[in-house]
Amino acid sequence: MVNKALSLIGVPTDIGAGHRGASMGPEALRVANLAARLAKRGLEVVDRGNLQGPLNPWQPPVNGYRHLPEVVAWNQAVHEAIYAELTAGRVPVMLGGDHCLAIGSISAIARHCRETGKTLRVLWLDAHADFNTADATPSGNIHGMPVACLCGNGPKELIEMGGHVPATSAAAFRQIGIRSVDEGEKRLVRESQVSIFDMRHIDEVGMKRTMEEALAGVDENTHLHVSFDVDFLDPTIAPGVGTTVRGGPNYREAQLCMEMIADSGHVSSLDIVELNPAFDKKNQTARLAVDLVESLFGKSTLIR
Repeated sequence: MVNKALSLIGVPTDIGAGHRGASMGPEALRVANLAARLAKRGLEVVDRGNLQGPLNPWQPPVNGYRHLPEVVAWNQAVHEAIYAELTAGRVPVMLGGDHCLAIGSISAIARHCRETGKTLRVLWLDAHADFNTADATPSGNIHGMPVACLCGNGPKELIEMGGHVPATSAAAFRQIGIRSVDEGEKRLVRESQVSIFDMRHIDEVGMKRTMEEALAGVDENTHLHVSFDVDFLDPTIAPGVGTTVRGGPNYREAQLCMEMIADSGHVSSLDIVELNPAFDKKNQTARLAVDLVESLFGKSTLIR
């Protein structure tokens, strides 16, 4: 049974991204009435406001990483905030911000799982594998590196964040909707043996079977975390992201994905990241994200 007490935590930064604008994501989700819509589902929702952190200096990479000190500062703030909510027995919902912030959120969740004896399962809904390293990517944008960092492959300050290296293992991840992996990154993904359900897999077997596979083994002792990068969705329905990749899940596929996660009854934490209102049209992507998050917390067409 899903915990009914949710805490929204805004993290207004695009510190790890290649485009400006994800810093406006938390406000766009609030404008789309996220808290009120979830409260209507019978959830007890508290908005904790926004975390604070350094401004984006918009500098080129240093030793292969852009804005590393600032990324560390933001992720440290995220780690502490998420960990505090979990310790208080609540479901943290991180409103990003770019996807580098998952280093802070998931390292906190992994820490909590170690302390409570839970098994961590991360559903990584994304167009990208985010398994890059400084050697594998020329951009140095850390939003392309969070999974690698969480699996122990990255700068010392980020991989040690949860007090345990690696924070978690590739075995915890199920990556869904992947359709853009850099050349150097492909080798890293293969070596890690992370479970990837790319768009070809979804095309071949359908979203239903894909989600059954991704959720296999989830039980009472599982902490199920959803890291929802809005660029998971096809850009025809979700234009408001900095890194669009054609050929993503359509509206119904995305709804089925969320409904099946909800059916598992084990959603215990959530990231909503990479929403970029600067690229959006009349906040439609934020409204769609809120619609899908409602489904993730139990909204369905029929009374099932």
